[in-house]
Amino acid sequence: MSFLVTVPTAELAADVIARGPLPDGVEVRVWDMATPPPASRIDIVVPSYLGRQHLTALDDLDVGLVQGQMIGYEAVIDRIPAGVLFANAASVHEPATAELALALTLAAQRELPRFVRAQDAGVWDRAFTSSLADRRVLLVGIGGVGKAVARRLAGFEVSVTAVAQTARTEMIDGLGEIAVHALADLPAVLPEAEIVILSLPGGPATHRLFDAAMLARMADGALLVNVGRGTLVDTDALVAENGRIRAALDVMDPEPLPEGHPLWTTPGVLFTPHVGGASTAMAPRIAALVRTQIDRMLAGEPPVNLIRR
Repeated sequence: MSFLVTVPTAELAADVIARGPLPDGVEVRVWDMATPPPASRIDIVVPSYLGRQHLTALDDLDVGLVQGQMIGYEAVIDRIPAGVLFANAASVHEPATAELALALTLAAQRELPRFVRAQDAGVWDRAFTSSLADRRVLLVGIGGVGKAVARRLAGFEVSVTAVAQTARTEMIDGLGEIAVHALADLPAVLPEAEIVILSLPGGPATHRLFDAAMLARMADGALLVNVGRGTLVDTDALVAENGRIRAALDVMDPEPLPEGHPLWTTPGVLFTPHVGGASTAMAPRIAALVRTQIDRMLAGEPPVNLIRR
């Protein structure tokens, strides 16, 4: 038996192998997809983290599974050859993305950029800032990332509600039962929120969900945090708010943000360059996911996280 797995870097190959002896017949090789493939049949192909340009290398191959390294897949799913299984990286990035959502929220509330600039200037600049405690937080999206954010909010003494496709209640560790409103109710519940955290996926159904009309429904001084997709927010409309509402963003539209774009200097905006999943948690979790897929496929079981069968 021969079972070939390709990964884009030697580091990831070492991480996969380091998780214990590989089953008999399993080989892990490095393939960046920019060079000729190592074989005509590859059981699992792991593309690079952000790489999309080399997916055409799969067109003439016999591939068992393409294992993505990101949760989002709307930018790559149509480039996977028909009939080839594709799995996303659910379970890999949720903790790190939720951490950054909380970091952005706290940084914006407690005005950390102001204090960093003061330190750089050698100025002792004390200020009275906003708390996270006692705030009304609305989670727009209660999937893997949204639930991870909710669990991390449990210790901050906040009031949490959520919006998702369907209305229901969710049990969250540390928070108990929280109310989940239908997405259609977003315009009605949005004005009451003091902090709004977005973690919805991209795609036509959510494209510019927060347009000028939706942003106008947010309360003066409210904070919009986006760790989902940049396309959830109409960037021009956010700029036009001119600081009436605040924003803390890890994703934006366009990316990378062009030099001179007005979002760089929009009042009340803090952003990071799409680094939600870029932490030391990523490599071991991707390696663990690849090992799970190997074990399941060898056992004749379907891979986890399948997006398209």
